[in-house]
Amino acid sequence: MAATETLTAERILEATEEVLRRYGPAKATVVDVARVLGVSHGSVYRHFRTKAALREAVTERWLEGTITELRPHAEGTGPADERLTGWLTALFALKRNKAGGDPELMATFQVLIGENSAVVDRHVEHLVDQIARILADGVREGVFAAVEGEEVVTTARAVFDATDRFHDPAHAADWSAPDIETAFAAVVALILRSLRRA
Repeated sequence: MAATETLTAERILEATEEVLRRYGPAKATVVDVARVLGVSHGSVYRHFRTKAALREAVTERWLEGTITELRPHAEGTGPADERLTGWLTALFALKRNKAGGDPELMATFQVLIGENSAVVDRHVEHLVDQIARILADGVREGVFAAVEGEEVVTTARAVFDATDRFHDPAHAADWSAPDIETAFAAVVALILRSLRRA
């Protein structure tokens, strides 16, 4: 890091991701992160009080990228059924790209996710909230059958759970199967049929 460049939390997280990719979660240290940045490890600790806090923050940053990518589908305009299909398709594509594009980093984050269940729970809650927003719009549009209050969130969680095979990294080995696109389309079609007005 150049001497004139300000050390920020974001820059530390970028460097941490680089170190994790290089050494893996078992061997990566705060000293390694500091070395990449050209600062003392004490400078890193001024932003993140512990190694665990740093690992939690980098996990949260990585997961937040998915939420940001899906936001246009959740908050966009257009028919809710098309937005839901787009959201589910985008989530599947994002997960496949992460698993196939950088398998080492994906494996690293699987370890970090296991360490940070509260971060994962918040992430899933955000994703379910995005689905719930689409469902609520669909009810207002008359595209989806009427659900009210907490039932919208419950239904959104059911949609999320029903598509688990296509976004949970535990199923990443299945994502390159020759029939995976057909299986995905069938699940999405089933979900849409169950949500639509009679």
